[in-house]
Amino acid sequence: MAFQTYSLFVLSVIMISFGHVENRLNLLQLQNDIDKLKADFNSSHSDVADGGPIFTEKLSSWTERNEKRIILSQIISMYLKMLENTDRSKAHVRNISEELHTLKESLSDGSKKIEDLKDLTKLQMSDLKIQRKAVNELFSVLQKLGDTSSSHKRKRSQFQRLCKC
Repeated sequence: MAFQTYSLFVLSVIMISFGHVENRLNLLQLQNDIDKLKADFNSSHSDVADGGPIFTEKLSSWTERNEKRIILSQIISMYLKMLENTDRSKAHVRNISEELHTLKESLSDGSKKIEDLKDLTKLQMSDLKIQRKAVNELFSVLQKLGDTSSSHKRKRSQFQRLCKC
């Protein structure tokens, strides 16, 4: 029950949040396919509830639309990776994979952002050349940070002026 509920929830959030609820995507069919996948994975096993949810809990802290695109693209990638090792001859596995691939394509900018974050973690900040480059870019980075925070403050103050709360 937990796997099915979380999977459907994640897919629903993606589709609704980003306007991808299309006629060709039949949620009832997807629900049936997830039920079959649940049986394949024996997800009614008692250990499924141990430790709480793995994806839905993470989604709650990503609130902005662009932020959600980043985390959702990563979650979709993880589902696709999981399904790579399943029996692709089963129609329900193929259907779920196809829908996930479609959703992944619509979130491609999120995937690029994930790669950018991964690249940043690989930087060797102890390397003198990297340090020199970083120092040369420091002022520009701080300017961009200032631009985004002042823009956010400006939007908030504009809203407060418009709102008669």
